[in-house]
Amino acid sequence: MTHGAVSRAVAGLEERLGTPLFYRRNRRVVLTHAGELLFKATQKSLDTLDDAVEKIHRQSTTSPIFVVSCEPTLAMRWLLPKLGAFYRLHPEISMDVRMAGGPIDLLAEGCDVAIRRSDFGVPDDYRITPFVEELAGPVCTEAYAQSIAQDWNKGVRFHSRTRPAAWRDWIARQGREVPEEHDAVRDDRYFDHFFYTLQAAQSGLGMAIGSYPVIETDLEQGLLVAPWGVEPTCYCYQVLSLDKPTPDSRVIQLENWLLSLFKAKKDASTN
Repeated sequence: MTHGAVSRAVAGLEERLGTPLFYRRNRRVVLTHAGELLFKATQKSLDTLDDAVEKIHRQSTTSPIFVVSCEPTLAMRWLLPKLGAFYRLHPEISMDVRMAGGPIDLLAEGCDVAIRRSDFGVPDDYRITPFVEELAGPVCTEAYAQSIAQDWNKGVRFHSRTRPAAWRDWIARQGREVPEEHDAVRDDRYFDHFFYTLQAAQSGLGMAIGSYPVIETDLEQGLLVAPWGVEPTCYCYQVLSLDKPTPDSRVIQLENWLLSLFKAKKDASTN
């Protein structure tokens, strides 16, 4: 538009509103109070429109970036070390891994999928694909297990504020009664996040409740051991995506890859 066309449009808008939008001083213009109000409202509306276009672009199968939100501990200790295998199968997919846990609004957060533990409700319009059952049990170093004669009740327990009931749930699954005050009378340690409890256990300072598949690599490499075994927790790890009439092929490829990893593990263990 030319400067003259802009001036005529502004003049027409001022006439319609019945109030000036600018103070005109020589060659300068300054917004009036009404102009400031309209400017802020217009800016907010355009920002909202821009966000909507970006979300549509993010959810499009033609987007160059495939955004995956994953629980931090699972991402750092399990997913990221395995992504090379996924890229070799699907070199055309450029993945943006964002670390976050708990409930997620995929559209609002601009994510194509989320990998989550099944410990919260999921909206009805989400596609849910479980890919592995969660197993859990105490883990520590081999040396620490020997130092307490493999008696888990003698060890220092590491607790996570993100999974505060992990020890209590595991003890209950052993058929033992857990006194309400049991944590208060022990020399236990508390951490902000599940990831830190595993790091502390790996340093040989005590025991943490480890969750499979999070601890899979640690067990395979001998960094941690599970002397008392791991058992089903009634939870699983799953892929969440928008339930579209035509699913995004990249979502299907990710789901199939995750399912194949654990199918291969299961097949190997039965042979």
